[in-house]
Amino acid sequence: MSLPNPDSQSERARQTNGGSSKSRDVLEAQKQVVEALRMPEAYDEDIDRIEMVQTHISFVFLTKNFAYKVKKAVDLGFLDFTTLEKRRLFCEKELELNKRLCGDMYLGVVSINRSDRIKIEGEGETVEYAVKMKRMPQERMMNKLLEKNEIGNKLIDRLAKIISDFHSKADINRRISEFGSSSIIETNWKENFEQTQEFVDETMPKEDLELIRERIIGFMKRNVSLFRKRIIEGRVRDCHGDIHSGNIFITERIYIFDAIEFNERFRFSDTASDIAFLAMDLDYKKRSDLSDFFITRYVYYSQDQELTQLLPFYKCYRAYVRGKVTSFKLKDPNVVDEEKNKAKNEAKAYFKLASTYARVLSQTSVLN
Repeated sequence: MSLPNPDSQSERARQTNGGSSKSRDVLEAQKQVVEALRMPEAYDEDIDRIEMVQTHISFVFLTKNFAYKVKKAVDLGFLDFTTLEKRRLFCEKELELNKRLCGDMYLGVVSINRSDRIKIEGEGETVEYAVKMKRMPQERMMNKLLEKNEIGNKLIDRLAKIISDFHSKADINRRISEFGSSSIIETNWKENFEQTQEFVDETMPKEDLELIRERIIGFMKRNVSLFRKRIIEGRVRDCHGDIHSGNIFITERIYIFDAIEFNERFRFSDTASDIAFLAMDLDYKKRSDLSDFFITRYVYYSQDQELTQLLPFYKCYRAYVRGKVTSFKLKDPNVVDEEKNKAKNEAKAYFKLASTYARVLSQTSVLN
């Protein structure tokens, strides 16, 4: 299997976001869409107010009853949303994937059209697409419930069962299994290291980068047989890819949303990597008690005792990726200075956590 070179990916990202005339035109056109979607007349529903939130790759517009998610026209190397057709295809893929864990939350893909004005499913030329979702109560997001100390073992047990059941039914085939190989895992890490180089000494000390790189490379070299064994045992599947408390709503049922649609290399993974994200997130939020309980219950339901041997490795990966994507906000022209300062502090904390996990990686092979 041939994979894109991380160096060329990052260079393309710099070229795309750095400002060729074509990319500037695309970004300016999308800026007009974003401004239009802040206005009530862009919607065919009663609007009392519109809230906009954004990530490093999306704009999300919240009305009283619905959420509309627009993908940013960016190329970050590991994803490419730079053409309208790509954004349409990835919107459709997002809808398909998220039906697995939260079917009735995802409603469809809608066009955004321009005639005399820009409107969702309006007249004229299609200039953008959005994923339309049922608006969920924001106060029921798991990360907010954690802040209010409203998450306990009973809820964590339910989550562990849901995710274990999801993994047991997730697609598996020869092609998916290849993404669990040590060579592709190494590619993911090489991409991480290359794409965070510009943030060294801004959000991550150089000595932490060197420590993480040394420990991670050493672990992979010593445990090639373990990664191979995980493939043979069917532990590499079409997972969610982004399970953390900011992607979980707790209402009358549990919705685990926002599965990764833009890069199979991040979604096709060891199930240990998938659960390591939520475990890391709970550690980050100073709830290691819940993190440990989550792992204990997941192991009970999945009967995957071996995953604990890989947990620090994959927790390190997840913390590092969060540090990386949070750092990207520092270069995003759509992000205001106040939010950039917040992102800088968060990125520092994630990278520091990654270095903590790296320090505990065994200096010997897990398998004898």
